[in-house]
Amino acid sequence: MDAIQAIMTRRSIRKYTDEAVTGEEVETLLRAAMAAPSAANKQPWHFVVVRDQALREAFTQFHPHSAMLREAPVGILICGDTELELGGGYWIQDCSAATENLLIAAHAIGLGAVWLGITPRADRVAQTQALFGLPANVIPLGMISVGHPAEEKEPGDRYDPARVRRNKW
Repeated sequence: MDAIQAIMTRRSIRKYTDEAVTGEEVETLLRAAMAAPSAANKQPWHFVVVRDQALREAFTQFHPHSAMLREAPVGILICGDTELELGGGYWIQDCSAATENLLIAAHAIGLGAVWLGITPRADRVAQTQALFGLPANVIPLGMISVGHPAEEKEPGDRYDPARVRRNKW
């Protein structure tokens, strides 16, 4: 699958088979995530690969849109380190770029994934930090639920020319 096809056909997948996600597949996703651009090349990201069912279940207790983690074989928590970033909150942009790379890579290798937002919700940030033992300078951006898809979704054409301006507003 070429890059444009992967981007244009990627969808949020919330239903998974019971097939395991291999260590090699997870490494591919993490390598893709870490290939993302970052401000001043600071690469302030950290990733927590969550295979433990009890941890994924505990996350679903406070994140209202995360039920799919109960059947997903793996979750990947994407975090930004405020001590590594350029400053001023650029970690959010950097980790968002890493997240999108990971989502596209998952689709390109035949996996399904969905991004579960944590930041900017202070309650979700605090509960995620506590659950996963994150240091205060490591802020969770989102959890990615990953597995082999048990659903197919048609690509959506979201291009809207009314949202495009030329040169000025």
